This record gives sequence, structure tokens and C-alpha cells, in this order.
Amino acid sequence: MKKIEVNINGRDYCLDVEENLRLIDLLRDKLKLTGTKEGCGEGECGACTVIMGGKIVNSCLVLAFQADKSRIITIEGIEEDDVIKNSFIEEGAVQCGFCTPGMVLAAKSLLDKNLNPTEEEIREAISGNLCRCTGYNKIVSAVKKAAKLKRGGDGE
Repeated sequence: MKKIEVNINGRDYCLDVEENLRLIDLLRDKLKLTGTKEGCGEGECGACTVIMGGKIVNSCLVLAFQADKSRIITIEGIEEDDVIKNSFIEEGAVQCGFCTPGMVLAAKSLLDKNLNPTEEEIREAISGNLCRCTGYNKIVSAVKKAAKLKRGGDGE
């Protein structure tokens, strides 16, 4: 066992974790933050995306002890950012919903750095997340709308 200290969604935790415990398992099974999904378990689909230390990571590829002293944001931690979530809903970018948490976190990560992204930058930012339902165009539209709203526009 290893002792870690981590801040998840603004809450501090001091936890004993097994050396082979993945971050996704810590989040879902131990802390019951089930918004983070497991798809492929190999870092290819993006369903398990979280923001760790300001960067998006696939939590299925990170061992929990590697998150020691990190600040992590999961989909549950961006409740205050309704602009992005609402833009996804309004633009029809949410269908089955499995990829949505990862897509929203990828969008948040992009918009935290760039409130005026090009379509190419948006597509690059979400490129680590697979969606089998939307064809990505509605997701790109949702990110564009969220960016405009965050800049103070009306989103239309």
C-alpha cells in the first residue's frame, strides 16, 4: 500500500492505495465518482478522461499512486461550468452519453486556455475521445457555442 494525498474536485483526500490500483478504479470504485467511464481500458477511447494537473489524461493509464499531490477534475467537478454542459445539450452533442464526460473535460481543458479556438483546434482537442453516435460535428458546434458564450457572446 502507498499513502497518497490528492485533491479531487476541490476536496482533499489522504488515501492508502494498492500499488497496482488504476486512477479510474480509485475514482469509480473507491470514491464513487462514476461519471468517469471505462471504455477500452487501453487509453484509446477517451471515455476515462480527467484533468490532472491541468492536463487531460486517460485515467485508465495512470496508477493511483502517480496522482499523489495532484489536483484532479472529473466530470462531477465541473458542475459550476454549466456553459459547456448546456452547449452540449442544446447543440445535440449528447446522444448515448458514454463519451460525453470525456468530451466535456476535453472542451473545458481547451477553453481554459483558449476562448477563441479554431475548428481545427477544437477537433485536435477532442481527438483523443471516440464518439460512435454524433459524427463529431455537433460536438464541435457545442464547443464553438460554449467558447462564444464564455467570451460574452449570445452563442448563436
